[in-house]
Amino acid sequence: MRPPVPVPALSRRAKLLLGAVGVLLVLFTAIGTLTNVYVDYLWFDETGYTEVFWTELQTRALLFAVAGVATGGVVAGSIYLAYRFRPTFRPMSLEQQNLERYRQSLEPRRGLVLTAVAVVLGLFAGFTAQGSWETWLTFRNSTEFGQVDPEFGIDLSFFVFDYPFYRLVLGFGFAIVLLSLIGSLLTHYVFGGLRLQTPGQKLTPAARVQISVLLGVFVALKAVAYWFDRYGLVYSDRGEVFTGASYTDVNALLTPKTILVWVAALCAVAFFANIFVRNFLLPAGALVLLLVTSLVVGVAYPAIVQQFVVKPSADQKEALYIERAIASTLDAYGLGDVEYIDYTQDTTGTEVDTEAALAELRNDTETIPNARLLDPNVLADTFTARQQIRNVYGFPEKLDIDRYTVDGETRDYVVAVRELNSEGLSENQDTWINRHTVYTHGNGFVAAPANEVVAGQEGGEPNFTTKDLPTTGEIVPEEPRIYYGELIQDGGQDVYSVVGAPEGGTPREFDQPEGGSDEGQISNTYDGEGGVSVGSFFRQLTFAIYYRERNFLLSGAVNDASRVLYVRDPRDRVEKTAPFLEVDGDPYPAVIDGRVLWMLDGYTTSESYPYAEQMELGQAAADALTGTGTTALPDETFNYIRNSVKATVDAYDGTVTLYAWDEQDPVLQTYMKAFPGVIQPKSEMSEELVSHVRYPEDLFKVQREILSRYHVTDPGDFYAQSDRWQIPNDPTRNTEEDQPPYYILAQRPTDDGASFQLTSALNAFQRDNLSAFISASSDPESYGEVQVLRLPGNTPFRGPRQVQNAFESNNQVRPDLTLFNSENSDPVFGNLLTLPIGNAGLLYVEPLYVRGTGEGGFPLLQKVLVNFGDRIGYADTLEEALDQVFGAGAGEGASGDDTPPTDEPSSPTPTTPAPTTTPPDGGESGDQSLAEEVAAINDALDALADAQRSGDFAAQGAALADLQDAVEAYQAAQAAGATASPGG
Repeated sequence: MRPPVPVPALSRRAKLLLGAVGVLLVLFTAIGTLTNVYVDYLWFDETGYTEVFWTELQTRALLFAVAGVATGGVVAGSIYLAYRFRPTFRPMSLEQQNLERYRQSLEPRRGLVLTAVAVVLGLFAGFTAQGSWETWLTFRNSTEFGQVDPEFGIDLSFFVFDYPFYRLVLGFGFAIVLLSLIGSLLTHYVFGGLRLQTPGQKLTPAARVQISVLLGVFVALKAVAYWFDRYGLVYSDRGEVFTGASYTDVNALLTPKTILVWVAALCAVAFFANIFVRNFLLPAGALVLLLVTSLVVGVAYPAIVQQFVVKPSADQKEALYIERAIASTLDAYGLGDVEYIDYTQDTTGTEVDTEAALAELRNDTETIPNARLLDPNVLADTFTARQQIRNVYGFPEKLDIDRYTVDGETRDYVVAVRELNSEGLSENQDTWINRHTVYTHGNGFVAAPANEVVAGQEGGEPNFTTKDLPTTGEIVPEEPRIYYGELIQDGGQDVYSVVGAPEGGTPREFDQPEGGSDEGQISNTYDGEGGVSVGSFFRQLTFAIYYRERNFLLSGAVNDASRVLYVRDPRDRVEKTAPFLEVDGDPYPAVIDGRVLWMLDGYTTSESYPYAEQMELGQAAADALTGTGTTALPDETFNYIRNSVKATVDAYDGTVTLYAWDEQDPVLQTYMKAFPGVIQPKSEMSEELVSHVRYPEDLFKVQREILSRYHVTDPGDFYAQSDRWQIPNDPTRNTEEDQPPYYILAQRPTDDGASFQLTSALNAFQRDNLSAFISASSDPESYGEVQVLRLPGNTPFRGPRQVQNAFESNNQVRPDLTLFNSENSDPVFGNLLTLPIGNAGLLYVEPLYVRGTGEGGFPLLQKVLVNFGDRIGYADTLEEALDQVFGAGAGEGASGDDTPPTDEPSSPTPTTPAPTTTPPDGGESGDQSLAEEVAAINDALDALADAQRSGDFAAQGAALADLQDAVEAYQAAQAAGATASPGG
């Protein structure tokens, strides 16, 4: 027998050093954690949502404690029992001699080892369990749906709220038993209770009893799991083209699962009986029976039925289950009441009736006058160039669309707030004092009618009816300062501000330039209720630790009246206030009751709705504007969604208010029970607030994806997938990503007037032909009504990509694109809108902008393109383009050409037809004349680019006027050359 290897002992000095390091690590970790929790609490206290803070914290702590104690305690108890009943005498075989060294190492430290195992496993289990706090809260506060599952006859709340919790508990049960079994086996082996290589008895009686009990509990849990597997069939994907229990699941797997429950229960009894029988043959036989049964009736039999009964006639066998899947999926995604309209079904052939369309066009007083020429996804640079005022301000890359009623007329506007752009601070402005105490907020609301441009010297510029500092115009908020917004961040991190000053103190916050001067400025002191007070030394120390910034303790800018504003992005504030919601990725500002409010949409979701198709939330919300994988929504699996909450965030004081928009949603009702008083009833929304609600984009994207398949309700047709639709790629961005939906103010075929709606075209599957047009109403009276115009399948209507190709290859458009696409400028296509014209057909409208390529260049509207059937209009204004398609006078009433009064000198909107690439045969003098005019055009473009770079608007106007003259001269020279040429 070899002597045991001695365990090296640490010196007293080493023990003290390690102890000190350990204490410091624990201390720093504890201080950091407690500081984070305290700062979080202060934020919730400031916003008035401490109910959310305490409920979440207590629930997490409860689950952490229960799971941690259960896991650590049971596993440690199993190990202790294995040690407690270790054999006193062990045969000194070679196996036991080899284990002796480990026993001697563990014996003096058995208490420490056991405690460490319990703590480590308990912490791991606790951290895992606390992340499921919503599962526990929804289980505890579940609300019935009032609908039953068609297979089991159980209310859907069981599947959405109860089933996930039972599965969670089962998962932890399996983990605890498995860890206990592993720990017991290892302990028995080390201390001689389990002898793998020693002749004779392999297990001591104590080891046999303990292992039998643990295996019996494990198999008993398996019996319970088999029982719940029956309900899990409602999430089966065996049907391939649909989700939910299929023919095979119901007829060949449901009963076998019940059989397996009883077989597993019998196997568990056999293991428990082994405590007294003292023979592993009985439980081993039962275990073999369970394995054979699970393979035969749980795997082989369903596979045979699927292969030889279902597949040869799947469309018939699966018909009932496809009907269930269609109904459940449509209900889960809020599409149970979609209105389908067979649109232009009397059309024959490939031609559309332009005469009928012209009659509808002349009668149209809503859609065409409101046709949107300003693309909010293109004009951010234009807003910045004309309304930024100072470098510390900025606008988001994607502007927003909203509607306002001014002088009794409702119109849609491109809107934005002039936010503080933290990343736009220059190098000398980027000190702690400037970043956090001087440049603290933005200022002003900016709006331009979406169907107007200024036809003045600037040419094609938005008509800013609300603009400048101080804000003037049609929509002027009483409190224009923006302390909470989307741009107040640095590298994606929230930028805090320290605001406030003692009474009578000198204002230090930059507010706006003074009188338009580049030198003077007006300063301001924040007097709102937002932010957390840091007047005490303890609070200042807390934030100094939290932000790792000593200036909270040393700077004179932090005083008794100071407040810290943090978590300033509206979306972040709503997500923090309502962690049970998914928040739409596109907040938009609205002036309501004199204040600027950020408006947001909150979704309640679930991944456990029976029979409904699963989707990836982030992936479904991606399009050409967001980019794949870059949406604000998480890429989580779900199969139920409701726009249950409308939220507002006050741009001045950060007040977050949540309103129950869909008060019938059982998921929302469940969370309202868990967080009482957090969500206000819908009746608390003011009439003006309701008038600005929009149908949310991310929800609409999800729904149009679902409708691309689930508009088919016949099971046979659904299985064949013969009438599938597809979201078109965005043709204006030359990308394979989805075309985004567009907000428009238009009249639907069944409505008496215009409504603000979110719309999208849908193509035939893997084809570029248009199949349908979807719209969702945002009007309060008809909010959420989804309408689908179905085009006849025997007529190849042009889809967005085909229309875009037709535009770009048109013999009038192509030369202009060549001209615009120069060293000094680029053509930029705006959103390709699809507009229904009564019952006659769909009209495509697309603005064409020109952007200077120099520094400071921005897009200006130059042309409007229109398509109806096989006809294309291309002109300076929408009115002229419509006249080209439908005949003279068709465009009367179109407001895209309106020239609103301005204080600046104006001239006709410049037209810029381009020279053809090959000059006509007009002789040498004609060629020379054309060359001179082309040179004049290039000179004018150079001058325009220089003017845009310098921001000299007068020079821009002069350059555009020169460009207009040069183009007209070129056209005259071209016409003269054509007349002089033979055959001309």
